[in-house]
Amino acid sequence: MERRKLLKTATLITAAAGLTACKNSTQQVLNEPSKCAESEQDVIEWKMVTAWPKNFPGLGTGAQFFADAITQMSGGRLTVKVFGSGELVPAFEVFDAVSAGTAQIGHSAAYYWKGKLPEAQYFGAVPFGMNANEMNAWLYHGGGLELWEKAYRPFGLKPLPVGQSGVQMGGWFNKEINHKEDIKGLVMRIPGMGGEILSRAGGTPQALPGAELFTALQTGTIDATEWVGPYNDLAFGLYQAAQFYYYPGWHEPTACLEAMINQKAFDALPEDLKSIVELAAMAANQNMLAEFNANNQRALDTLVNEHQVELREYPDEVLQVFKTYAEDVLSELGEQSELSKEIYLSYKKFADQTKNWLKVSELAYLKVR
Repeated sequence: MERRKLLKTATLITAAAGLTACKNSTQQVLNEPSKCAESEQDVIEWKMVTAWPKNFPGLGTGAQFFADAITQMSGGRLTVKVFGSGELVPAFEVFDAVSAGTAQIGHSAAYYWKGKLPEAQYFGAVPFGMNANEMNAWLYHGGGLELWEKAYRPFGLKPLPVGQSGVQMGGWFNKEINHKEDIKGLVMRIPGMGGEILSRAGGTPQALPGAELFTALQTGTIDATEWVGPYNDLAFGLYQAAQFYYYPGWHEPTACLEAMINQKAFDALPEDLKSIVELAAMAANQNMLAEFNANNQRALDTLVNEHQVELREYPDEVLQVFKTYAEDVLSELGEQSELSKEIYLSYKKFADQTKNWLKVSELAYLKVR
């Protein structure tokens, strides 16, 4: 109900500002924004392909929120139909589909594209890196989004942040992790830089879409998997396939979800609809983080109290091994190209600055709360 009220309010504000280019009176615009807009201009229909099951909690609902916001804020002039993973294209083909114009928008995580664009990993999740609030600050006010656009431009794509997961869980394991030696030989689903770090620690990373995780874990194809956090993991039923649930999510202090938009399709929009797409992305970005924060503890209580999941903290020596390799992986990635170096230096400088602020703000407050 609150989400519908938010979107309705945004629609009315947009209409009242004249963004629908309607010739009728302001009162008519406020009363019937959709009819007014559609009578003046043809409806533009876009498709959004995603890397998640449709309406999957947090991720899928976040994509739908973004689509609904565009449709309603535009008064129906720009409509967006959402396709879940596999409905139009497989999860790991979203990037190519939007680049080719098969769909106008893709909703995914940037680290899935490390094979074609290593620099994309900075905009998905950096192990032991910035959290959601820091990431948003860098993207919106620290030059991060401009660098992201620069990285995607050769592929004909315009990226926008459109969701944050917040700090994730460390993952689901079918065996206990007590020492750093327990990582050796471990087959784990973990993408991006986290997978490279696991490999250097002696494990074997696997890249699997979310829909395949339960079966792979249950059948022993993998020994462990990370996904997101309690809210998502409960929905996938991962507690039925693994006993131990580890934290913290060192590999993803947040997952920054992306909307990649076909640049030609975006450029063809009138200026007011371009603004609506960008503002809808900002609203969806904040809303997803709120959705995760509102539901994670409730889901964790269910996992522990109703399903007897064993909640475990990673041993310090294991985290230290991961952190040491993380520093190596991040610095090496920064040397792969001039663009990668530019992104790395920007990210690192901003992270160092905001870390100092967090020490006297968030961290200091949490210690005394």
